[in-house]
Amino acid sequence: MPHATATVARRAGRLLRTSLFAQVLIALVLGVLVGRLWPQAGPSLQPLGDGFVRLIKAMIAPLVFCVVVTGITKAGDLKAFGRIGVKALIWFEVATTLALGIGLVAANVFAPGAGMHVDPASLDKGAVDARTGGGHLPSTSQFVLESLPNSAVGAFAENSLLQVLVLACLVGAALLHLGQKKVPQLLPLIEQAQDVVFTVVGYVMRLAPLAVFGATAHLVGEYGLGAMSTYGKLIAVCYGVALAFLVLLGLALKAVTGLSLWRFVRYTREELLLALGTGSSETVMPRMMQKLRAAGCRDDAVGLVLPTGYSFNLDGASIYLSIGTLFIAQAVGVDLSLGQQITVVLVLMLTSKGMAGVPGSAFLALSATASALGVIPAAAVALLLGVDRIMDSMRVATNLLGNCVAVFAVSRWEGALDRVTAKRVLSGEPQPAVAEASEQRPPRPAEEPGAAPVTASDG
Repeated sequence: MPHATATVARRAGRLLRTSLFAQVLIALVLGVLVGRLWPQAGPSLQPLGDGFVRLIKAMIAPLVFCVVVTGITKAGDLKAFGRIGVKALIWFEVATTLALGIGLVAANVFAPGAGMHVDPASLDKGAVDARTGGGHLPSTSQFVLESLPNSAVGAFAENSLLQVLVLACLVGAALLHLGQKKVPQLLPLIEQAQDVVFTVVGYVMRLAPLAVFGATAHLVGEYGLGAMSTYGKLIAVCYGVALAFLVLLGLALKAVTGLSLWRFVRYTREELLLALGTGSSETVMPRMMQKLRAAGCRDDAVGLVLPTGYSFNLDGASIYLSIGTLFIAQAVGVDLSLGQQITVVLVLMLTSKGMAGVPGSAFLALSATASALGVIPAAAVALLLGVDRIMDSMRVATNLLGNCVAVFAVSRWEGALDRVTAKRVLSGEPQPAVAEASEQRPPRPAEEPGAAPVTASDG
């Protein structure tokens, strides 16, 4: 009996040392306990999470640049890269519109704000301004213009993913035009830089449990469980709709690629738990890029679709915004007509695209929607201040999985997915380590447009 106990203890110790999932899970539980028992300690622990996010963000721009440039040059076809971009945008628009529509239907059916009878005059409009820092969402023309780099260095310094993507596309196109005879050393140099960035990310990921502990302790300590009773119905509706949307995404993934979303969730459980713990999907972008490449998606598809989705495919945010708009309308006693609800969808389709990287973007989008309708007091947006942070888990998980599904779907659509490798990896069969995923990239199919490679050895 003592021998069996010692064996279990050794296995538990080995699991704790080697499994990031176990480390993050324990950190999450400890963070909840500390935040609940010593809420005043929360603010002092928040820098653990903030520091981790800053370190990961520092690696995202160079990583996206390297992956996209090597993806374009190895695919050897700039037109194919353009097709991937167009198909990705089509997928994004369909997915976000569906998310907005489902959110509106659920808000009408369950009416989470009905019966609150809130007087808008009693709300503090200045609280929303304080949360947004006096910022504003860019107009469509401004958004397009700001996607173009004003400076090559500035794009990296400001960590603007869309600007970095534009630069990477230009550099990749130039390398294809010049060919290996004129720039024989440049592409290997970029590939080596990519390996260096992935290695640095591996070092930073060792701090993930500390980041989750600090972020969770701060969240629980600051907000506690009071919001759960006040906004319980709204929280339940948002999370329920997000779950239903993910089920639909899983069915779409199965129909398009034959892959299982549940198996992908198991395959990326460490990254998903880390994103939930830190409240940021950006913290796991590098690791998700590695895992998607290891799961049979070609470099150019991963490098373009995933980063672009962080700006254009915010499914979780779309669900929250549509439900939140009807929630505040119901709370102040405003009955929106069908035409006004269609206006909500149209406005949010535009405002949600410019949200990434803007402080307090959800409140800015809600304020813009309220102004467009003209019947919801702007101050009513303040009703969501107390519950916004609790919605982060829903938004992060739905946004992240939505973007990963988009990578698989667009890859399959373009013939850039090795389904044999994908099924083998997602089923849990032995595969090379994630850090070696650069050697697992499927080649461009040669048989016919849209055909996927059929040999596992190509993976």
